Amino acid sequence: MKSTIETINDLAPLADYSFLNALNADPQAKEDGNNHHPREVFSGHFVPVNPTPIENPHYVAHSKKLFAELGFSDTLATSSAFMKMFSADTSNLPKPLKKQGWATGYALSIYGCEYYEQCPFRTGNAYGDGRAISIFETLIEGKRWEMQLKGGGRTPYCRGADGRAVLRSSVREFLAQEHMEALNIPTSRSLTLYASSTEKVQRPWFHNGSYSRDPELMIEEAVAITTRVAPSFLRVGQVELFARRTRKKEHPNAHTELEQIVLHLMEREYAKEINLALPLEEKILLLAQAFRKRLTSLVANWIRVGFCQGNFNSDNTALGGFTLDYGPFGFMDMFDPSYQPWTGGGVHFSFLNQPQAAQRNFEMFCLALKPLLASDTEAQEKLEKIKNEFAKVMQIRMIKMWSSKLGLETFDAKLFNEMIELMLASSVDYTIFFRELSSIPRDITPLTKSFYEQSVLLNKVLMSQWSQWLEKWKLAINVSTAQEQEIRSKQMKSVNPKYTLREWFLVPAYQKAVQGNYRLIHELQEVMNNPYDEQSDEIATKYYAKKPMELFDIAGVSHVSCSS
Repeated sequence: MKSTIETINDLAPLADYSFLNALNADPQAKEDGNNHHPREVFSGHFVPVNPTPIENPHYVAHSKKLFAELGFSDTLATSSAFMKMFSADTSNLPKPLKKQGWATGYALSIYGCEYYEQCPFRTGNAYGDGRAISIFETLIEGKRWEMQLKGGGRTPYCRGADGRAVLRSSVREFLAQEHMEALNIPTSRSLTLYASSTEKVQRPWFHNGSYSRDPELMIEEAVAITTRVAPSFLRVGQVELFARRTRKKEHPNAHTELEQIVLHLMEREYAKEINLALPLEEKILLLAQAFRKRLTSLVANWIRVGFCQGNFNSDNTALGGFTLDYGPFGFMDMFDPSYQPWTGGGVHFSFLNQPQAAQRNFEMFCLALKPLLASDTEAQEKLEKIKNEFAKVMQIRMIKMWSSKLGLETFDAKLFNEMIELMLASSVDYTIFFRELSSIPRDITPLTKSFYEQSVLLNKVLMSQWSQWLEKWKLAINVSTAQEQEIRSKQMKSVNPKYTLREWFLVPAYQKAVQGNYRLIHELQEVMNNPYDEQSDEIATKYYAKKPMELFDIAGVSHVSCSS
């Protein structure tokens, strides 16, 4: 039984800063951590940065589930010293806790294309954590956790921005991370959410009820910090950065720094899958295979629950194979293969194109590993084969996922394609349809609960097609007794959630939070932390429901900008 951590002094001895101890600081950084001005960072794995405290922080929420996993007392979340630390005031921490945090650089690739233009210097040397600052790393019962402040102030990578996050986006990320964990999908986690009572910043947003695709005005929003937690925050873009520097011979230590960060990745994320005593070339091939396995599984699971990452660049692709960076994400309401919650995302990051986007990010990762295999032609060929087989592995994952959603032991492509066509023709709610199907209904009546277009009910041809499809599906799942049906239904309900964190649930939660009312945040925590459970009739009426038609196409509800 783990001991309970009740104070900062209890937490301090658990500090274990492997990233800082194993890797290199930017040699041009100021040693005192006063590194807040935008500039190019040419080498090193991180920049030491003093976080910038938010003014007059107050408690909004914490993850009771994660606190319990870490052995933290719930009272810790509202204690003065803990609140200071996780609202970015690290000035008086007890040793061996560090007063300085660290920010990391990474490259930018969008759908397999390298980009430099968004960097103000047109070199790519200003991409990185512009407002995310890691402040703590620990080992608890053999499991490593890194804790990072989202909105902890400016770093050299801020590119002139203010380094802050606002309450609106922080509420979204705080709730979404723990919801994804409850959906049994690998993810970064949420520790705490604190907001400032006085500090505000301006952000672009939409007029109320607007249909605009682009923000129309600047609004003043309260500053907040959510602490996200993960085994590491290593991303594909980070390895890309050091590979680019190696290819271009930008500095004498570029190749060494690439090798160092790849080895650190293996130790942090893949020590159980890779024998670290093997030669480097063998380890790299095992790493590529292991990451491919995790990434394909992750994306299939996203599609299973109707999640769209929105901004699936390589720098938002965690090398640990988990969901990272909840910016313009969304859970789908009406089924649409091209669903994309981010106005700037395009079709390439849309719902059913996520496997292809993942493949592009994996290809960039393999390209980044190549300089480490430059002297081994055979290893390069093997890496190329691992890269080229991504689509095949992804397809296998998708088939397995769709089979589980449909309760099939063997995938039936014809049955599946017929279902997709009917779902599109009937404008079904993705979550409600599969949840109702999971009860193995006698007829199509329960499925019609998911239909947005009620006129479909009057379409005799379509209703007949649905009835025929349902009968074919029942034959395919092959459950003849009540007991078999109950078992299959339970299996299907374990992969088809009843509740997902839709944007139109989040909007009133963060709007109330702006007024100092956090009740809806706490309610959503409880509901969305148990997404597969049958909950009360009151909760079902409120959250197991189709999106109101008047909210479709409304800015900030049906689509979001990347502002936060």
